Amino acid sequence: MRALALAALSLTLAACVHGGAAREAAARRDYYGTLEPMASEAVYFVVTDRFVNGDPGNDQRAQGGPDPDTRSFDRPVPGGPPGESDNIGYLGGDFKGLLDNAGYIREMGFGAVWLTPIVDNPDQAFTGGDAVTWGGAFQDRGKTGYHGYWGVDFYRLDEHLPSPGLDFARLTRGLKQHGLKTVLDIVANHGSPSFTMRKPQPKYGQIYRDGVLVADHQNLPPERLDPAHNPLHRFFHNERDLVQLSNIDDTHPEVMEYFVGAYSQWIDQGADAFRIDTIRHMPLAFWRGFAERIRAKRPGFFMFGEAFDYKAENIAPFTWAENGGVSVLDFPLKERLAEVFGRTRADYARLDERLYLQDGPYANPYELMTFYDNHDMPRLDATDEGFIDAHNWLFTARGIPVIYYGSEVGFERGRAEHAGNRNYFGQPRVDAARSHPIRLALKRIAEVRRQSPALQRGLQLNVSLQGERAAFYRVYEHGDTAQIALVLLNKGDAPAPFAVSEYLQAGRWRAALGGGEIVMGEGGTLRASVPAHGAEVYLLDAPVRRADLAAALDQAMAHARKR
Repeated sequence: MRALALAALSLTLAACVHGGAAREAAARRDYYGTLEPMASEAVYFVVTDRFVNGDPGNDQRAQGGPDPDTRSFDRPVPGGPPGESDNIGYLGGDFKGLLDNAGYIREMGFGAVWLTPIVDNPDQAFTGGDAVTWGGAFQDRGKTGYHGYWGVDFYRLDEHLPSPGLDFARLTRGLKQHGLKTVLDIVANHGSPSFTMRKPQPKYGQIYRDGVLVADHQNLPPERLDPAHNPLHRFFHNERDLVQLSNIDDTHPEVMEYFVGAYSQWIDQGADAFRIDTIRHMPLAFWRGFAERIRAKRPGFFMFGEAFDYKAENIAPFTWAENGGVSVLDFPLKERLAEVFGRTRADYARLDERLYLQDGPYANPYELMTFYDNHDMPRLDATDEGFIDAHNWLFTARGIPVIYYGSEVGFERGRAEHAGNRNYFGQPRVDAARSHPIRLALKRIAEVRRQSPALQRGLQLNVSLQGERAAFYRVYEHGDTAQIALVLLNKGDAPAPFAVSEYLQAGRWRAALGGGEIVMGEGGTLRASVPAHGAEVYLLDAPVRRADLAAALDQAMAHARKR
């Protein structure tokens, strides 16, 4: 009898324990901004030819011949102010220079490298269009395809990039060994400049498939093309689009097959994600079809596009599932970041309305690529402290941060294309950068993000964005991981006091940057002083228990993603 009673008691206790666990599991909530794996990574963007020349043997310095109008290596832009330079020729950056410095990139806290297109480009400087002038725009005469965006054969590597034993597949494997994913820049909207040449030039206006010619603009203006009767014109529209670039016909079935085949090949060789150039110059239907085909091969493959527009409602449709579910570079936020962290030092409040944390037009604002400049616009014009403040924001606020090469030292700050924006960085600058104050601060805040699931994927709940100070929460609770981050940012020139009680949950909060812990009781206030141009991130590794915090997060979950 006693044994039976003990057995019954054991079963009762087990049922109680199981019931308690079940109730706890039922009460547990999911709080996250995104579950996208790429959100764990910060991205370092390089114009490969302008990063580091690791192998002078692939420079192709004689390419283009002796004619000064067509030679392709080292073409300075005339007319610059004394002591300043720009160049529209090849300068030698390559896969080896990138891989040799993979450790440099990784130790800054980055988890991915976005590199410009790798496909074959023309071998000469372009002789058509308008001559490039210092600081000019939409000018291509005298320019080369050093940037990679003038694709000719999308199935072959450009010869300036690989080295013996180092093709694209070996590059991606090498980057992965350093903990870096590869984001490949792709183009489908256009090929190379295709008309206005003084006489036809090799490869310009032509498209090849692994060495076989499939299309040729024949140096004709678009309105003179005859795709109905000339099979070499079938890949092109009859309307002009961007300067003298070929305008590829997105409606032609062969075009879709061509690009899906080409870019699937580079996925097979290790590309982990795509950045899509000029995405808004082709219709949503094309990108829906392209995304479906790519993801049939690689489910969940991450892509983001460049739709250069500061109005969120104009770029958001690309992110919707019915249009392919492609993320975008966050141009609307970028416009405000330049105000807030540039020379004007605008109020933090300027950022609030561009976050679109609730009821915004995007499918998911947490998957947007956040940045303050790139190769197509003037670099951020800021002091060293402005760059540090910008990085403190990008690596703690919602979105996936992207940093343009050289920004870790304020390289060519304020400079536009054809005025130094894409100048050569080089190994000496890489070596000197390790002790630069911008890079040292970037490394600290990027490492905090790399270690924090809340900063990578958590919901953002703003407490205050005002003046020189910002305070907000990032909260992630999913599966077995639960973390609350309280972010305090100060972009002022003096230390700033913070006192936060709103939504502050009791528990042991650890300071990720300053070190140490603060134990908070129920209804307490966290008080801290954040240094000038500094940041602090307090982390609580615990599920959400505070009722008003849970209610605010429930609302955020309900409204953050509309599609």
